[in-house]
Amino acid sequence: MKSIDEYLTTLENELAGSDLATIKDARTDAEEHLQTAIENMKEQNPEMSDVEALSICIKEYGAPEEIASAYKQVEEYLVPKYPSRRKSEQVTVWGRVFGIITDPRAWGSMLYMLLALITGIIYFSWAVTGISLSIGLGILIFGIPVAIIFLISVRGISFLEGRLVEGLLGVQMPRRMAFTNPGMKWTDRLKNLTTDRYTWYSILYMILQLPLGVVYFTLMVVLVSLVLGVFAIPIVQIIFNQPTIFMNNMVYYFPVWSYPLLFAGAIVIFLGTMHLAKIIGTLHGRFAKTLLVGS
Repeated sequence: MKSIDEYLTTLENELAGSDLATIKDARTDAEEHLQTAIENMKEQNPEMSDVEALSICIKEYGAPEEIASAYKQVEEYLVPKYPSRRKSEQVTVWGRVFGIITDPRAWGSMLYMLLALITGIIYFSWAVTGISLSIGLGILIFGIPVAIIFLISVRGISFLEGRLVEGLLGVQMPRRMAFTNPGMKWTDRLKNLTTDRYTWYSILYMILQLPLGVVYFTLMVVLVSLVLGVFAIPIVQIIFNQPTIFMNNMVYYFPVWSYPLLFAGAIVIFLGTMHLAKIIGTLHGRFAKTLLVGS
């Protein structure tokens, strides 16, 4: 092979059909290793050509076919695993309904939806501030370093968000940040950052996370509050002898016979909330993977 790009292209072809996150990690590892190895070898042997150095480095690192095979073997260990029933086990309707209580994806999705407002505010504020400063200071000489720092930070934030998505939503995301050559000139670094579409996809994700976070947080708080409120009605009336409805200077009490129905209603709303959270978590995971990993 005559270049690192050719090696990376071959590696991606060998990994066709694997998860996008696995392909991206394999590409990042290979590019970082080969680039660093070639630079070190050229320092020790200045007369050596890039092609010769690359050939030696590939022999030490491994051919694309070997690396792809290794990543395919470990891919199943990289994908988040959650307890699930065997295909041979029959799941009843009641099992599907109440099984959500022990589903870690549902609990992780609920937690993610509550945290989404905080991350959304942070992401949106940083994205808008960074874009404004980069454009506003673009006419000045120190505007370029500001833009570089901002774009690099975007990649770092997208990587951290990917780890959060994988941990709570169970969607495999890249485990290695995209490699950038430390010896690259700042002009080349800026060009690489601005021409990489995933940098702009990450900025778009950061901006969209705020409205999504508001919706997620509001929906989850309202539903959880409703569950707790309905569940607490009999407790408030029995223990504290307090009415639960105030209307036109009148107070109302729920009759004793309705207490079982209130408890049942709270359980139904709670189960529905968890099922809804899991669905939203699955959809958001796909959305995050589309923008933060790409195709």
